[in-house]
Amino acid sequence: MQSFRIVTYNIHKARGMDGRVDVERILKVLQQVDPDVVALQEVVNHDNRSPEEHQACYLADKLGFHHSVGETRRHRAAAYGNVTLSRWKVEGVQKIDLSVPGREPRGALRTDIRVGGELLHFFNVHLGTAVRERKEQARLIDLHLLKALDVSGPRIVLGDFNDWTHGLVTRTLANEFRLTNLAAHLPRTRAYPALLPFLHLDHIYLDHHLKVEKAFFHRNRTSLMASDHLPLVATLTFHKFHERS
Repeated sequence: MQSFRIVTYNIHKARGMDGRVDVERILKVLQQVDPDVVALQEVVNHDNRSPEEHQACYLADKLGFHHSVGETRRHRAAAYGNVTLSRWKVEGVQKIDLSVPGREPRGALRTDIRVGGELLHFFNVHLGTAVRERKEQARLIDLHLLKALDVSGPRIVLGDFNDWTHGLVTRTLANEFRLTNLAAHLPRTRAYPALLPFLHLDHIYLDHHLKVEKAFFHRNRTSLMASDHLPLVATLTFHKFHERS
């Protein structure tokens, strides 16, 4: 395999900047990006309603992808949380609770996917908006993501970290993945809110087995309207030779 493309995208329940819920716009954005693996946050999945209202299944079916769901809470009787879409078969799924008492439930969705013969562990993360909350979540990330004993392959941690202060979460992950600097490949890092960006909330962290070929926020007329976030896209390759962890 020469390269593969990953995306992290907070779709804001498919509610666009015009106030309309339109999952078809999210689909169009993803089709434009042409990814292999997608980490979505703020996905709403209603059972026994129209196909479009189970956003995970709808997007997976339209793309012809496999998917995994990590529900963090209920939203108007629907499952709400993180979803990972994959061109390739999913070999393992694990929900990780990153909730802090007194705050909105949060979580990470671990999805194990074999890419080019290599088992990769994707951690799809959506963290809280309060500084004290994220300090506690940094400890949970260290325990359940970075030090998980059953992780045998390279890790990719991606999602909406809400860490605009570059606090303990950012320092923890930057220290763990210090050999990979995705920001160095980005023409611009501030992408939230989509129309008038002044914050950098969406990140991708990679183990050293992987190399960034290209990274960008996908910005066009459709993506600027489809959600309050823009999709962060990275094209990756494996280092030709690497030692296994």
